[in-house]
Amino acid sequence: MRGFVVENIHSIENSNQPDYSMKRTQRFKRVSKPKKPIPDCDLDEDSAANLSTQLLKTTSTRIKTKMPKILSLPTPTSLTFDQMTILPPEFFQIDALDLAPRLLGKFLKRDNVVLQITEAEAYRPNDSACHGRFGITARTAPVFGPGGHAYVYLCYGLHTMLNVVADKEGNGAAVLIRSCAPISGNL
Repeated sequence: MRGFVVENIHSIENSNQPDYSMKRTQRFKRVSKPKKPIPDCDLDEDSAANLSTQLLKTTSTRIKTKMPKILSLPTPTSLTFDQMTILPPEFFQIDALDLAPRLLGKFLKRDNVVLQITEAEAYRPNDSACHGRFGITARTAPVFGPGGHAYVYLCYGLHTMLNVVADKEGNGAAVLIRSCAPISGNL
């Protein structure tokens, strides 16, 4: 269908008024012109094979590299609870900006449910969104504890948020666990 611009459906007889009749518009060109002419499709097999090898020689380069070997690590479902180690408190007593990327890929386990941390956000005490920015209150006291503790709160009366307290005691920094991937168990 050709493109038309409809500006007004009423015909206007007054010559002082602008003409609002339907006008033909330019057709939109969606494909740019090829740099090389495209050959016709009625080529015999030999000339088509020659053409394809010529195109491959001019447009692609072959890179000879060895693919790295992928080490097979045990899957979390094959690990038993005895094989998983609990991280020491010293792991968490670093700056929140350093702790957040270190938490990615770690596992959370409760009963038979295992989750893998896939997203995390760091909050320092000078951040306007950090719960520790105004100091210690009854609600935010866990954020000022030593690193490694969980700080769980209700957001908008609907969402339960899990934070991992970071840094040394009294600092007020935490890492929000934004999302986890289920590995095993029933949620």
